[in-house]
Amino acid sequence: MTADAYRWWQRGVVYQIYPRSFQDSNGDGVGDLLGIAGRLDYLAWLGVDAVWISPFYPSPMVDFGYDVSDHTDVDPRFGTLADFDRLLAEAHRHGIRVILDFVPNHTSALHPWFQASRRSRDDPKREWYLWRDPAPDGGPPNNWLAVFGGRAWTRDALTGQYYYHAFLPEQPDLDWRHPEVRAAMLEVLRFWFDRGVDGFRIDALRHLIKDAQLRDNPTNPRYGPGDDPYRALRPRYTTDQPEVHDAIRAMRELADGYPERVLIGELYLPIERLVQYYGPDGRGLHLPFNLHLIQTPWRAAAIARLIADYEAALPAFAWPNWVLGNHDRSRVASRVGPAQARVAAMLLLTLRGSPTLYYGDELAMADVPIPPDRVQDPFEKNVPGRGLGRDPERSPMPWEPGPGAGFTTGEPWLPLGADADRRNVALLRADPGSILSLSRHLLALRRTTPALSVGGYEGVEAPDGALAFRRTHGTTACLIVLNLTDAPRRAAGPGRAPGGRILLSTHLDRADEAVRETIALRPDEGLVIECA
Repeated sequence: MTADAYRWWQRGVVYQIYPRSFQDSNGDGVGDLLGIAGRLDYLAWLGVDAVWISPFYPSPMVDFGYDVSDHTDVDPRFGTLADFDRLLAEAHRHGIRVILDFVPNHTSALHPWFQASRRSRDDPKREWYLWRDPAPDGGPPNNWLAVFGGRAWTRDALTGQYYYHAFLPEQPDLDWRHPEVRAAMLEVLRFWFDRGVDGFRIDALRHLIKDAQLRDNPTNPRYGPGDDPYRALRPRYTTDQPEVHDAIRAMRELADGYPERVLIGELYLPIERLVQYYGPDGRGLHLPFNLHLIQTPWRAAAIARLIADYEAALPAFAWPNWVLGNHDRSRVASRVGPAQARVAAMLLLTLRGSPTLYYGDELAMADVPIPPDRVQDPFEKNVPGRGLGRDPERSPMPWEPGPGAGFTTGEPWLPLGADADRRNVALLRADPGSILSLSRHLLALRRTTPALSVGGYEGVEAPDGALAFRRTHGTTACLIVLNLTDAPRRAAGPGRAPGGRILLSTHLDRADEAVRETIALRPDEGLVIECA
């Protein structure tokens, strides 16, 4: 099958934008939709195929947009619906697709639905949320915990019942067993699809359905002092329930009514459970997010084992995907260091499947320390001192040297990195040896080389500390060899005559070098080799 026969989301690269931190167009220190529109030339130059934009819907911003008070409008902080339409049209003109965040599990406590629900036990919207009577002792109905700390049940004084919230008390969970809830949320998808949106990343999908019997979650024997408090229990009855697949099928049926749309699901699950979300007949999610690279130790053997396990578990019809960073996890450059961040970029953009690139990772942005008086994330405020806050990986994008780093003319909502004058788009774009230049070369090579964009995958034996694999499409093949150490390594080359040639080094200095029997890898170096 030719590369053109694959779907755009199979061939392409998705770029995640956290809108508060990408580009501010009006000087209030918060990024917005017109700011994103103003940076589309950069994204087209970089070579991404789609942008996934985190929530910009009306919200009290208790969880910075994931507490939605209206799913079919734009918060004034980010602009207007007209601004969104302009952004969408401009993105499409640049050949860039637009994927939105869909937050179906919960709403804001200020959403009109919940406001009606809490007015009376007899209100028609009461059954849209999970309201329950207290336990016999007057406490919560069961032992369920909230992801962001504390109990997952909050008592409402007016009606005397508790409501369930998987995250913050200001984010009550919807009851997706109720047919009117399901119909209303599907209408949200239809609203944006009709507007021309190309797909959705579905937030907190494993939480969508809860156990109908409200059974207590079992304790976690691996929980220890200093752990995230949420890990004290195993979420057996609050996540990954069988009925969630019926809801996904309904979303997929709606999406399939529009041409070339994609559904991506946020799922922190073991691989054997993750792959179930493709659906038994391929009628589930197009891409259940594979977030395992974020969590896997940065060691060649561990990564090789992860890739092999994932490839083996995928159904024959399923298309893989990979993620190295997002708005909820420490940045890759902070996890592996700036030298290995280049190797990580090559890994992400040469593995089989659809990659998602987090904004700023093409610059090797690192986590930014946040002074206590600048902390914004409710997770850090609720569970202080555990390093669980997500502000460090959400700092503003540095575009150029100087005050505000080209992100804003005002005070940025989060501090800029201390290295923003040195690590920014303007300076790195002008440096042919920078990680930004490497990222652009990798994206271009992937786009023009079918073996890298849609080819098959085969693991290859490599020396200790190195990772190697072959990508093949038709009669062409590429060998990728990655040194995950700070010491030299020597790996097996393509072998028999005429051997191969280096297409790209993470050091950006060995193009067209011939290789045959062995390959000399410098410390922290990765190579893409065309095999003759």
